[in-house]
Amino acid sequence: MQLFKCSHCEQVLYFENTACLRCGHTLGFDPQTLTLEALELDQGDWLIPARPGQRYRFCANADHSACNWLLPANDPHTLCRACRHNRTIPDLGDPERLAAWQKIEAAKRRLFYTLLRLRLPTPVPGSGDPQPLSFDFLADPPDGPKVMTGHDNGHITLSLNEADDAAREATRVAMGELYRTLLGHFRHEVGHYYWDKLVRDAGEDELARCRALFGDDREDYGEALQRYYDAGAPADWQSAHVSPYATMHPWEDWAETWAHYLHIVDTLEMASAFGIRISPDLADDPSMEATIAFDPHRVADVRRLVDAWLPLTWAINSLNRAMGQADAYPFVIAPPVVEKMAYIHGLVRRAQSA
Repeated sequence: MQLFKCSHCEQVLYFENTACLRCGHTLGFDPQTLTLEALELDQGDWLIPARPGQRYRFCANADHSACNWLLPANDPHTLCRACRHNRTIPDLGDPERLAAWQKIEAAKRRLFYTLLRLRLPTPVPGSGDPQPLSFDFLADPPDGPKVMTGHDNGHITLSLNEADDAAREATRVAMGELYRTLLGHFRHEVGHYYWDKLVRDAGEDELARCRALFGDDREDYGEALQRYYDAGAPADWQSAHVSPYATMHPWEDWAETWAHYLHIVDTLEMASAFGIRISPDLADDPSMEATIAFDPHRVADVRRLVDAWLPLTWAINSLNRAMGQADAYPFVIAPPVVEKMAYIHGLVRRAQSA
């Protein structure tokens, strides 16, 4: 994610801002240019002063304080580029469900920012694509099984319970997870989608390359899941996997590694926007130093990302500990994980040029 500045007064802005606190201008995010713009209202349409002749309106979900993205005023759709992927949303007449959905949408927009920056395919339902990307955001029914977060053939389901911070943290602790966030869920589940798009649909040669790194996806998933919940991850999981859950099945190894790849790209972009430089006074070790002044979306070699990521996370984790907080990134990236990320990075770059 990048920092933005108000095009009217140059106040620093954040991605979720809907109004500039300095000049008061209404703000809207343009998914075509990936810019946050100060707007002027003109006869019911919104104008970007630097773009004469172009008129915009907000996504219909702005009426629910759930979106700040723009559409061209003549667009036949009422929903923006990100919200058109929604298939089911909760009852917005329920204040608690509305608040949960607003949190979910904020995380989803951050996901889509990265997908658009990486120029990955994001076909919407109704586009004619045989496997569009779509979402259900569901509350548990009064009677019946709880909603399970997951992916199925391009469709991602997310339980509204995941927007409840206390409930999500309780689940994280109960399941022995190192990390559990809304954005993490989105990045993991969309990883399954891109396994279908970039690996499965690319043919047997690509499947063979993927299996050589992640394992054979033809392994019975149900049996693997039961084995994982019975016995947990192997004691040496950090030697070749990015998380304990990545050991469960090759599909989960891929999705976890994909999610961490998106974590790295997005966070390094923000670090670059702040001009962060890591150079500890007491350490005479180049591996603990980094000057993050590059666009991670344009890096050819994933090792450059990892070389910047490791000292950045050491610094962030140390700052968190100084505040009595848990590590922001409680993971180790072993050489086999770097190799897996390099494979994913190569697929992403090939998809960009397709």
